[in-house]
Order: sequence, then structure tokens, then C-alpha cells
Amino acid sequence: MLSYLSATRHPWASLVFLLPWVIVYEGGVLVMSTGQSASVRGGADEWLRLGLAQYGLGQVWIAPLILVGVLLGWSVLKWGERPREPVAVAFGMMLESVIFAAALWAIARNFVPLLQEWGVPTASIQFNASAGEVIRYLGAGIYEEVLFRLGLFTGLYLLLRVALLPSLVAMVLAAVFAALAFAAAHHLGPHGESMVTVRFLFRVTAGLFFTLLYVLRGFGVAVGAHALYDILAGVSVE
Repeated sequence: MLSYLSATRHPWASLVFLLPWVIVYEGGVLVMSTGQSASVRGGADEWLRLGLAQYGLGQVWIAPLILVGVLLGWSVLKWGERPREPVAVAFGMMLESVIFAAALWAIARNFVPLLQEWGVPTASIQFNASAGEVIRYLGAGIYEEVLFRLGLFTGLYLLLRVALLPSLVAMVLAAVFAALAFAAAHHLGPHGESMVTVRFLFRVTAGLFFTLLYVLRGFGVAVGAHALYDILAGVSVE
């Protein structure tokens, strides 16, 4: 029988935990968009859908179906090791997500003073935004983790292992590259933010934080912490 700490890293637990999140997000987009879903969806979701559309897979249900399909297929491969009480595990994952989101929010609130303490020149910035974008934040938590942790980090790690790099070296290199890509992605495209050094550095830090959660606590907890952090930072006020 899996311990709780091991159970959260099993794809079946992630699927049970995340399925309601995906349903709420996709349903919220449909309700709020009134036929213009691109204005509600976050950047990672839009990029994923644009990429799929290049191959004729532009239907709105394709992206969530692929995510669920990947987790389900992964679960089947590891079915004999699945947690026997996934709903109970999912409740624990929710609690972990809240705790880790609050921890990252505390880091964000003190990030500028910390850099200034280290002698890094910074400008004062805000990490908060409008409360009306909760659905967008939820989607960012889901699909940014799909792209940058489940996809980029895992894929790069496996490639580096094939290249015979030691596991720890491959993991560190993949984590740093994925975190840099995660941070840089927020400044790309027509809706990208202007480059602000402190924002970029914080997002690199956040990318490493989410990668650590992905490796140690599993994909579901990484998504939960990311989505809840985005929501917490988005609705917080000075």
C-alpha cells in the first residue's frame, strides 16, 4: 500500500484531484467567453491550442481531453501501484496546494526587499491584479504546468538522461531551463508583459519552486499550488 507521500506522485491521484479543476476552468471559459474564449484563456492555454490547431485539432475539448488522456494512460501503466483511496489523497493534496501557494505568496510579497537586502537594484512592483480573472488564473495553473513541468522539464530531463548525464545533473539542468523558459514566456507575444528584471527573476524562482513540487510532491500538487498562488496573488490587495 502506498504511503500518502508516494500516493500524491501517482498519476491516478493527480487525475482524481485535477479533473474537477479542469471541468470548472473549461466550463467557466464557456460561460464567460460568450463565444470568444481566447479573451478568457491564459497564455499557455492559448499557445497549446494554437499549436494543436496547426494539426487540425482546434476543437475546444481537445486540450483537456489530451491532458486527461495522458494522465489516464500514465495511470494505466502504473495501475498496480495506484493509491487505493484517491479521494482521501486528493483532499490531502488540496491542503498541500493551499500551504505551498501561501508559501510562494509570502516569498512574492518579500521578494523585492530580499533582493534589495542582497544589493540587487530593483524597482517597486505589484504582484496583485483584478479579482475578475480567477478563471484565467486557474487555467494558467493547469496549462502552464502541463507545458513547462509535465512537458518541457520532463522531456528535457529524459533527453539528458539518454545523453548519459547523471540523474541529478540532468534534473538540475532541466529544471533551470524550464524555469527560464517559464519566466521568458510571460514576455512573449502581443499580450506579453514588458521586461522588468525583478518580475523575471521572481518567475524564475517560482518556476524552480513549481519544479521542486512536481518532482517531490507530484503533478497534481504543482498544478494546485500554481493555480491557487495565481488566484491568491491576483485577488490580494496592498
